[in-house]
Amino acid sequence: MRFMATYDFMETLRTTNQWLGASAQALGSYPAASMTANPALQWMAAWGEVTERSFARMATKPDWGIYNVVGEDGRDHIVDVDIEVSKAFGDLIHFNVQGRDEMPRKVLIVAPMSGHYATLLRSTVVSLLPDCEVYITDWHNARDIPVSEGKFDIEDYTLYLVEFMKYMGPQTHVIAVCQPAPLTLAATAYLAEEDPAAQPRTLTLIGGPIDPDATPTDVTDFGNRVTMGQLEQSMIQRVGFKYKGVGRKVYPGLLQLSSFISMNAETHARAFSDQISRVAKGEAGEHDKHNKFYDEYLSVMDMTAEFYLSTVDRIFKGLEIAKNEFVVAGKRIDIGKITDVAVKTVEGENDDISAPGQCVAALDLCTGLPDSKKAFHLEPGAGHYGIFAGKSWRNNIRPLVLNFIDQNSGPRSVGGTQAKPKTAPKAAAKPAPKNAKAS
Repeated sequence: MRFMATYDFMETLRTTNQWLGASAQALGSYPAASMTANPALQWMAAWGEVTERSFARMATKPDWGIYNVVGEDGRDHIVDVDIEVSKAFGDLIHFNVQGRDEMPRKVLIVAPMSGHYATLLRSTVVSLLPDCEVYITDWHNARDIPVSEGKFDIEDYTLYLVEFMKYMGPQTHVIAVCQPAPLTLAATAYLAEEDPAAQPRTLTLIGGPIDPDATPTDVTDFGNRVTMGQLEQSMIQRVGFKYKGVGRKVYPGLLQLSSFISMNAETHARAFSDQISRVAKGEAGEHDKHNKFYDEYLSVMDMTAEFYLSTVDRIFKGLEIAKNEFVVAGKRIDIGKITDVAVKTVEGENDDISAPGQCVAALDLCTGLPDSKKAFHLEPGAGHYGIFAGKSWRNNIRPLVLNFIDQNSGPRSVGGTQAKPKTAPKAAAKPAPKNAKAS
């Protein structure tokens, strides 16, 4: 009960601050307060508005907010978010564009399970929708999953990806963003041995810790500074009585958020101070830059304890993917078995979470893959978020990824027979890069 009490205490602090913010905003907004020439009341209301909104977002799952996309016909087409595969710990969802023919490129985005919802990749989805049929993994908040659903660790995560890839078929192009990169690589290798015909056509790994020791950062080296016992005692709590997952052991999203904020505490403090000033002066808007960013950034989800601990123990401490020793359901996965899935890695020059060198290590592990099916790109000046959601992604990386997809969308030889794609690629196939240095 000690851990459950701690979880409820954190939730109590959150709701208390939310209530204080709402109260301050209400008190400072009374008409009577306007009768006094005291700016302190305006600042109190502004502080309350920013505080209430911030703490309320921490317990709210953001909406996708993708309502339409402009088609090749120049018309707006409604976008429906359809659940294709529903499972206890996560769904496979499809952004179904109404009134548009199915796009030749079928893309599966594997979203990270690292404290934020899949909506963190909203801008990535939006940028791909005009040219692709876009699917994404939508992981559930562990606090809302009853204990009766059982455990969920990195092996279960990998098997979820295997199931999603099988469902989507062999003409799928997979893009894994950050944390899931090593497990997506393992899932592809699993299919290479168990069901080769179900493998995706291409695999793009963006800023993921394939080999965390290749270029250690404060984030990836964290696991080496503490023992697993210390980690379990200090980070793991039981979900409180407020949620359906009551009693489940989790790594709370609020703890993860505190870690995120502490990394750049001064920057965040200044951002909130400036926003309070803008609200007090009447210069802020409902969807201004600050709110747009922090509505997503502050929305956090709990991870199951077994997923968090097994990630640290096996990916970061044990380096099971980096050493090609990863085991799923008692079966050792050999990444060298990947022989005809084109693999591309993308890294950011200024990435302080998964530094350059960590993700490109995947290409060395693919010993059975010819160089013509390997490619990597190092984006100059880009940080971690920029390589999948910022200007670097939109202007440079996205076109390279789409070109890589088109280059590797031809028929595949599986078991001596040619497997033809269901639809022809949008652009004519071109020879893949002959060496890993190609973008």
